[in-house]
Amino acid sequence: MADPRSAGAPTVLRVVLGKRLQDLREKAGLSFERAAAALDVTHATIRRMEKAEVGLKLPYVEKLLATYGVTDEEEIEGFLSLAREANKPGWWHRFRDVLPEWFSAFVSLESEANLIRAYQPHYVPGLLQTEDYAAAVLRAGMPHASAADVDRIVALRMERQSLLTREHAPMLWVVMDETVLRRPIGGAKVMRDQVTRLMEATALPNVRLQVMPFAAGPHPAMYGPFHIFRFPIPELPDIAYAESLVGAVYFDQRNDVSQFLEALDRMCAQAAPAHTTEAILGGFRKEI
Repeated sequence: MADPRSAGAPTVLRVVLGKRLQDLREKAGLSFERAAAALDVTHATIRRMEKAEVGLKLPYVEKLLATYGVTDEEEIEGFLSLAREANKPGWWHRFRDVLPEWFSAFVSLESEANLIRAYQPHYVPGLLQTEDYAAAVLRAGMPHASAADVDRIVALRMERQSLLTREHAPMLWVVMDETVLRRPIGGAKVMRDQVTRLMEATALPNVRLQVMPFAAGPHPAMYGPFHIFRFPIPELPDIAYAESLVGAVYFDQRNDVSQFLEALDRMCAQAAPAHTTEAILGGFRKEI
């Protein structure tokens, strides 16, 4: 996947368009150089288009389609329509003043996925946080941010959560370490409300939560949190995401993603079953 630190993090639709153009070029038996000559650009520009590292101008798309032998008007219009949509900013664009470029790609992937799997050893996942819990987490992780910026990021996080109750909502399957529930964040009331929110989430048909108890011992992902996204779009492979203090890495190569999937599958088998999660959470809430 394109480096999300580059200018203009790719939206999912831009990735799809790039992959479709790459497929057409390869089926036509054309090299990067031949395709570049048709646009009078460098071969590096064609590579960047296919990797979704740049936006795609409609005249470029039309010229490439002609170069690749696409003549069906309906197919051409389909590509152009996709290009128009791909070049539109996502709904999260209005938060660009506080949204790092590397995380914009995450929000786009999250918005288009039909399955989101995650391991979280430190905090409740953002999609399930209460406002007060989110604010406390952000203040701890961004000690130099202004109160106004923290409020903006909390607002973005709350808006992201609407995808769980929208039509055709994605499946969210999360394994949380017991540490998440035992780490006091924001005080007793904030924690009680947060655990209640998690208990409510377990009732949603598209949310599956599992707790990894300390008693389960070591597990395959003790190195840190990660997400895996799966899409209802044939061109998009599963994508894994791992975050650090200063950025993120996105993996879409099959061998890389398979290691994340295997680790998460093993953890799901090792963690407490999902049908016990509500009772586990209720027990923790009584202790707060």
